[in-house]
Amino acid sequence: MLEFLVCPLSKKPLRYEASTNELINEELGIAYAIIDGIPNMIPQAARTTHQNKKQEEMEQH
Repeated sequence: MLEFLVCPLSKKPLRYEASTNELINEELGIAYAIIDGIPNMIPQAARTTHQNKKQEEMEQH
């Protein structure tokens, strides 16, 4: 059933990450938690998986 779910923001497929039990959007760098077998697809509840490239560049200088 997970293959039918897409990111509500980008409308692109999500990758399931078994180690964290999350659905990952690599492009946007966000992860949606799966709680009791139910994906929480609310964008405001998504976790950031990596920093924005601009933020990374600013922190390096």
